[in-house]
Amino acid sequence: MVRWLRVEPLCRPTMKLWNYPTNIPMRIGIDFTSAARERAGIGRYARELVRALARIDRTNQYVLFVPRDAHPDLLEFDWPANWKIARAPVTERVLAALWHRFRVPAPVEIWTGRVDVFYSPDFLLPPTRSPRTLVTVHDLSYLRVPECFPEVLKRYLNAAVPRAIRRADLVLADAASTRRDLEEVYGVPADKVKVLYSGVDGRFCPQIPASEQARVREKFSLHEPYLLSVGTVQPRKNYARLIQAFANLQSPTSNLHLVLAGGPGWMYEDVYQAVDRLGLKDRVKVTGFVEDADLPPLYAMAALFVYPSLYEGFGLPVAEAMACGTPVVCSNASSLPEVGGDAVLYFDPRDVDGMAEAMRRALADESLRADLRTRGFAQVKQFSWERAASELLGYWSN
Repeated sequence: MVRWLRVEPLCRPTMKLWNYPTNIPMRIGIDFTSAARERAGIGRYARELVRALARIDRTNQYVLFVPRDAHPDLLEFDWPANWKIARAPVTERVLAALWHRFRVPAPVEIWTGRVDVFYSPDFLLPPTRSPRTLVTVHDLSYLRVPECFPEVLKRYLNAAVPRAIRRADLVLADAASTRRDLEEVYGVPADKVKVLYSGVDGRFCPQIPASEQARVREKFSLHEPYLLSVGTVQPRKNYARLIQAFANLQSPTSNLHLVLAGGPGWMYEDVYQAVDRLGLKDRVKVTGFVEDADLPPLYAMAALFVYPSLYEGFGLPVAEAMACGTPVVCSNASSLPEVGGDAVLYFDPRDVDGMAEAMRRALADESLRADLRTRGFAQVKQFSWERAASELLGYWSN
């Protein structure tokens, strides 16, 4: 059930957060824009994290800030009584232009009312009068792999992200590799950055009902066996090289398919061109956006999960695949070895032949796949949304 906020008069708190007695509830604002607007990627991250926080904290008072064009279904949740939603009368695009392009200093408290802490899970901070601010910077891919981004997006992020980092009291990184990037690229002091790992929802498990498998198989016209990769179709995901590596696996008698589960992002034309050029229209399926409910069966039915990304802040699909008992063959770039540990067979994402060899090796060796499954179940236990939410809760005052 969604409860709507009656906006309080705007005022500046008179006491620093860290001076509050610990038994007095705080009032916390969270920018829920990405969660209310984006179905995949950071939007799903923000929803999972905030919903886990709502399950464990019934003491502090929370206000979720959303734009006018928030999707109602993405706000649906059994929010406890200490959680409210404040909607701005303008769209996400207008807010982004006002705050981050023209830098209009209209504080978010106009809509949320006074808050003691303000947290943004999506790179940028709106103007705020809160005495304590936190921001999550998921990755610096626009700097580490700039060839994967349109020029206009790079210029925007290059200007807005450093401003958010300077203004924030605490910066959260998805992995230690991103923390190192923040320290190296932007000179962020080590004591200002904390690693907050993502979690894996309990619905990602190997025990998927046969009826659910059949439903998803029919919905996407799947042909087994198939290799699976999950993520928005954009250059950073490195799908063009994956398609080439997949082509190297093919033989006249092969019945193997490749499924790319993700909606279109930007600069994705080379992915479809690779499919056409290599004559793989009957072997490669690009599904478009996949609903959350369809992901666990997709993972569980795959012969292998292959993640060729050039750079990831965390790489949540790797953890979700391991939780579903699917053997993982993965890029060795950025944070991915942190997520996969010793439960993954790695390759250089820019080496097409090495990628193909890793897939070939895993497909040919049942004992290796069984070992990867066992190790994956152990590795993924460290990633919990409740654990992440509990750590986040501790950062409100530390």
